[in-house]
Amino acid sequence: MSNRNWFYASEGQQKGPLPEAQLRDLITRGMVGADTLVWTEGMAGWQKAGEIPGLVPSAAGAPPAFPQAGGPPPVAASANYSGGALSADFPIWGLFGRSLLMFIGQIFVIPAPWTATALYRFAIPYIRVPGRPHLAFTGQPLDIWWVFVVLGLLTYAGAANSNIVTLLSLVLQGFLSWMIVRWILGHLSSSGQDLPISFKGSPVAYIGWYVAMVISAITIIGWAWVLTAWMRWICSNVDGTRREVSFNASGLEVLWRTIVFTIGCGFLIPIPWVLRWYGNWIISQFALTERGAYAGN
Repeated sequence: MSNRNWFYASEGQQKGPLPEAQLRDLITRGMVGADTLVWTEGMAGWQKAGEIPGLVPSAAGAPPAFPQAGGPPPVAASANYSGGALSADFPIWGLFGRSLLMFIGQIFVIPAPWTATALYRFAIPYIRVPGRPHLAFTGQPLDIWWVFVVLGLLTYAGAANSNIVTLLSLVLQGFLSWMIVRWILGHLSSSGQDLPISFKGSPVAYIGWYVAMVISAITIIGWAWVLTAWMRWICSNVDGTRREVSFNASGLEVLWRTIVFTIGCGFLIPIPWVLRWYGNWIISQFALTERGAYAGN
């Protein structure tokens, strides 16, 4: 087996492939134990490393697995569908650079579809979802290019000095934001396989939340509670997964962290660090929990 590549399961996620020499090194360092699930070509399914003859030095021999063609089977259900919080570890400069490009693209309007898609493609693989390894975004810049172009143009709507134009602009921004949420959720993949996830929230309700969010900004602090309620509503309308998505942050947590983030951005130099800190925290407030038999993922 010395020339084979191996996969192993860690924290509900599939890791690998990696050469056997590297796997043995992980075993030696204690990062892979006798109870860790492993798989390589020729095995019928995932097995504990200690059950593989000669793989773990202290493990007694076990009957070899029967051959099976093709790629690795799914990790055991107990790991693959385990719930838990999402997490992220965005690179500081990568996140800052692509966020800056997205901001510039919005200002110049035409590049907006490309700069937005580049940010999503960069950031989503750094999000760790329990049971869904190698998350990726498969959307293309021209999928809904006009949405980003119109959003870019709407940033200049305030120059009209008209309440009617401002109101119509606000409603349109809410609708376009709804389309982006649907687009992102509909173009996620895990380990190269498209996920059957969709957003079933109605555009009218979404626009209502969007307008409420803008109006609540007048209260200075009330927006944070509106935002948390809005995030929970969005999570409740994610369809196509047997696990329920939740947003666990409180309004107070959102408020004080946003204040710190805003102050940090005001000093310019800390922007890359506070952006990463804030982004990692926001992702960690989403979680997955089992909700019984459900059609889909």
